Amino acid sequence: MGELAIQAHGLGKRYFIGERQRYKALRDTLAQSMSIPIRAIGTLAGRARGSVGSKYRPEFWAIRDVSFEIKQGEVVGIVGRNGAGKSTLLKVLSRITEPTAGYAMIHGRVGSLLEVGTGFHPELTGRENIYLNGAVLGMPKSEIERKFDEIVEFAEVSKFLDTPVKHYSSGMYLRLAFAVAAHLEPEILLVDEVLAVGDAAFQKKCLGKMSDVARAGRTVLFVSHNMEAILNLCQRTILLESGTVSADGDTRQVIEGYLKAVMESASIPLAERTDRKGNQRLKFTGVTVVDAVTGEPLPQPMTGQAIKLLLHYRSSDGRPLRNVHVSMPIHGMYDEKLFHLASNTSGSDFEEVPPEGTFECFIPRLPLQPGRYTFNVYSRVGSDLADWVQGAGILDVAPGDFFGSGRLPPANQGSVLVEHRWQVSAPERLFVLSGDPGL
Repeated sequence: MGELAIQAHGLGKRYFIGERQRYKALRDTLAQSMSIPIRAIGTLAGRARGSVGSKYRPEFWAIRDVSFEIKQGEVVGIVGRNGAGKSTLLKVLSRITEPTAGYAMIHGRVGSLLEVGTGFHPELTGRENIYLNGAVLGMPKSEIERKFDEIVEFAEVSKFLDTPVKHYSSGMYLRLAFAVAAHLEPEILLVDEVLAVGDAAFQKKCLGKMSDVARAGRTVLFVSHNMEAILNLCQRTILLESGTVSADGDTRQVIEGYLKAVMESASIPLAERTDRKGNQRLKFTGVTVVDAVTGEPLPQPMTGQAIKLLLHYRSSDGRPLRNVHVSMPIHGMYDEKLFHLASNTSGSDFEEVPPEGTFECFIPRLPLQPGRYTFNVYSRVGSDLADWVQGAGILDVAPGDFFGSGRLPPANQGSVLVEHRWQVSAPERLFVLSGDPGL
């Protein structure tokens, strides 16, 4: 645990708005992967790079001045809101994209599982991609063959092993990608939100494998919105906010601080929030929860109650807006997404809306257990992001008789309730009512 696996010093990644990011070609990655096991990532002396005239183009920094050290054998979580720079940081450490400023030293062989679509060649089969990824890691063919059957069994894709991966479903692709990344024994494993895709059984399988990798003394860097998974897997966690490191330490303390900050920002009136993204062509000014029958405001709606969520807005130029989409994800106590309320998927297409007004979202029976929740608000006008505020407000829910049974659901049975009914049936002739053989 004394030697370093990763050293990051002043890492920064700048993007110019409207510019397409160029990634390295496969042959470049292969060539670099065959080099010495200790690799430097970055610019000479941490010098920021930029093209002539770049200062005249709109820019933003996905990460900026990020520095940390991770020892060999550490399992470190990375948390933060969407857009905080988590995925960009892993792409830089994986050498998928180059930093604009700063540098990182990687001591060991790196295996990475980023978003679905990264790391495999779509025209090659599953079998060929396993060998290709092993070659990228610098492994001899004999070592790959020794792990081959274990990889295929874990991924559960044996029937499609000789099919090009471009024909795989996202779930099949992810299973194989994770199996390759975790089983080819890299010294450093970088994992980005592996629990976002796949069923519960596969997610449990992934967490178990990452625990095995950690117990074997390898280094793991794990990005996730699943705070429970971070708590169970990682002793140390780094919190990113707006592309910079805002906390680095004990996992429970970092997560508690993060969740407290989410609640504090959600308490600020929506119209006063400055941490919003989009062109503000449509801007949310407030959210009100009302009784769906009486229209009266509800400071604390009850579980099972019919409610309306009112999203108040106005346009920036006082003109009607066309082709508008709005959504409202609901998050739980660990900032995990519970469900997503979206106008387009529910069949509500707003072809034109007035310059100022209110979007109404009707929920016939609020399916949340008693507790405190947060929500985001999001709007798109045409193809452009108009307004996006994370942790836009707080939703406090009081106990209620969701099932109409006169009984309150136990608090330990999850956050979301689903309407259902139970009954029992018996096969015919199961019960003999008398000795009459005709019955």
